Amino acid sequence: MNSAATDGFTSQTGRALLELRELLLKGEFRPGERLSELQLVARLGVSRTPIRQVLDRLAHEGLLEETPSGRFLVREFTIADVWDGIELRGVLEGTAARLAAERLTDAATMDTIRACQSRMDEIRHVTVDNFPLYADLNEAFHSALIDLAQSPLLRRSVEHVKTLAFTSPSALVFARTKLPGMAEMAVIGREQHHAILEAVERRQGTRAEALAREHAHLSRRNLESALSDEAIRSCVPGGKLILVKPA
Repeated sequence: MNSAATDGFTSQTGRALLELRELLLKGEFRPGERLSELQLVARLGVSRTPIRQVLDRLAHEGLLEETPSGRFLVREFTIADVWDGIELRGVLEGTAARLAAERLTDAATMDTIRACQSRMDEIRHVTVDNFPLYADLNEAFHSALIDLAQSPLLRRSVEHVKTLAFTSPSALVFARTKLPGMAEMAVIGREQHHAILEAVERRQGTRAEALAREHAHLSRRNLESALSDEAIRSCVPGGKLILVKPA
């Protein structure tokens, strides 16, 4: 996402974009809070013109909401927004898996995704120490699956959905280390990855699509558990922007 984030921007503006996005996802600003351009100039160390570009981009991504008067407010997400985002990612990745199976002509093109999965298999237990590597490998697996679909349009659509951090495949990797039943979830995720690869390699498009969509549902199960615990919820990127109604 970093390369896409800075596409068409100066390095200064790209850096400010990454920094402000991170602050938003960490909960440094309250949902509904108005962002002041002058305060952001001082905090991020850039001029007003890059700040305006950054605010426009984050509004396009959906993390901010622009009012008719041109002000920018931190967006608050409902549970329905979150579930819809995960569902949409599942639909897109399911389509990618089906296209990958239908368009596969050389098994060697799967070497990259298989190498990612092989390295993930070596990490038997996800811990605080190894979760960054695990998260990177998981993102690489999902990215390689999109590559196999051979569809630039599909990739752009997936990248747009993933700008909402909690819909990303690895949004809950760290939080998962704190969740009850984490080990079982990790095993299920690994088995689903292998099943998707098998279906693609066998050119079973319909099966590959169904498996990829089911895999996305695992994110929902993890997130439901994470949001039920305030301490774990704080580990979810963007978790503080999600409106959770009291039970």
